[in-house]
Amino acid sequence: MRILGLDTATRATAVALCDVGAGAAGIADVCLDDPAAAFERRDDPPPGVRPRHTSRLLPLTFALLADTATAWPDVDRIAVGLGPGTFTGLRIGIATARGLAEARGLPLIGVSTLQSLALGAVPQARTAGAELIAAVIDARRGELFAAAWAPGPAGVPGSAPAVAERAYRPEELASALGAAGARVMVAGDGAVPFRELLERHGALVPPDDSGMHRVSAVGHCRLGAAIDSDHARPAGDVSPRYLRLPDAELSRRAAQR
Repeated sequence: MRILGLDTATRATAVALCDVGAGAAGIADVCLDDPAAAFERRDDPPPGVRPRHTSRLLPLTFALLADTATAWPDVDRIAVGLGPGTFTGLRIGIATARGLAEARGLPLIGVSTLQSLALGAVPQARTAGAELIAAVIDARRGELFAAAWAPGPAGVPGSAPAVAERAYRPEELASALGAAGARVMVAGDGAVPFRELLERHGALVPPDDSGMHRVSAVGHCRLGAAIDSDHARPAGDVSPRYLRLPDAELSRRAAQR
């Protein structure tokens, strides 16, 4: 089974193709245990450069399919990150995934971008003896989108987060992770600016340049592979998980006060 993963929740644009073939240890493990089975193309804008989701998502997708000699009939399903993340980025990514799924008659699976981010940290978390993995994305306006999971069977974080998936103030998140009563590893771009705060509350934060802080669409493929086809929803029913009002609406309400 070949799964195409897409994510535009953060400033990056990420596209991955995961080949879940016969003889793999398990559909949830294959992209982690067999790196050759997963391919990713991405665009990470440098600091100060705006996200390029609109101009890069489809070209990256087509380039990835060409590089892997994959025709559209070879793709079995699409997994797209539902966020949380930027309002505009999510709309672009999900609208694109819907269009591709409808045009090609493919099942579309929506996955949590935070859970996918946590999934990518499973090997390092196990090595470090962490019992929880917290995924943290910069939500701007002084907030962080975050949640934490305990690694489940086959390395996939359990579906129910141990720390609720929502927007937090940094101090609030640090306290919530500290109160979890477990050794916590924190991954994601939102963790880097608040390293000192999180570490004071006992969290483990990888080095600033660690790949664990980047959302990878490979995680989307793995989560999408673990979902039964019967749970795939019609493309038009897959919608963003914002967790907070859009910035424009927040600004409008603030101006009215």
